[in-house]
Parts: sequence; C-alpha cells; structure tokens
Amino acid sequence: MGGQTKNPTYKDICTGATGHAEVIDLEYDADELSFDELLLIFFKTHNPTTLNRQGNDIGTQYRSAIFYYNDEQKQQAEAMIKRLTAEKVFDKPIVTEITPATEFYKAEDYHQSYFNNNPRNPYCAAVIQPKLHKFAKEFTEKIRPELL
Repeated sequence: MGGQTKNPTYKDICTGATGHAEVIDLEYDADELSFDELLLIFFKTHNPTTLNRQGNDIGTQYRSAIFYYNDEQKQQAEAMIKRLTAEKVFDKPIVTEITPATEFYKAEDYHQSYFNNNPRNPYCAAVIQPKLHKFAKEFTEKIRPELL
C-alpha cells in the first residue's frame, strides 16, 4: 500500500522503487480487540523508531506505517504516538507514518501464510519467530488458548 505503481508484484515492492510499504490488510472484531489495543500491539511488536528499516531490512518498503480508513483511526493513531512518546516507551522518536489508506495489493499466493509454510526458513527463524515470542509474552491474554 502507499505507492504509485499499479498492481505491483511482491518482487517489485522489494526493490523499493514502487513507493509501496509492505503491509497487512487486517480485519478485526472491535468487540474482541479495540483499535487502541491493536495499535499498542503494532507499536510493541516492531521498531517504530527506525526510518525505512526493520532490523536488517532496509528501504522505504520497510517503513513503519499506519494506513487509516477514517478520521477516528487517524486521531487514535496520533494519540497513541503521543501517549507512547509521553511515557518514554522508546528511546528514540517514533517515526511511524500515518497516511490515508490507498489501494491494497495482495502479495502472490506463495507469500501468503509465509511463516506457517516456511518455518525453517532462516529469515523466519531469525526475524519472525522472535517477534511472535515478544507478542506472546506481552499479549498472552489476546491469544486464543488453542494457539498457545
């Protein structure tokens, strides 16, 4: 999402030349999880203080970004950043982009459920697994018991 190229492939986005960010299109049940809780999970499971970078992944496609669908989501995202900044949750300033949602382009089938389908992939083991452990540790009450 967020780029200028129409119908980009995952490989196109990986070049950084399309302007898109790698994102997920997330549907959630507000009765189960509030938007504020979702924002908190987002901020606490990645590094929102590094511009155009997540770990060893570098480029605009790896920027920390929230694409909002309405003014309420925008205001809540801005308020969360102010809260986390005031609470000094991070040592550096939050650089997360808050931008209106544009067209979402789904990655190709081989990239869907990538972690589940490639658990032995070195990237999955080194990058994704630690994030899942961090999530499970901080948000255990949000995980369905059968997934623990």
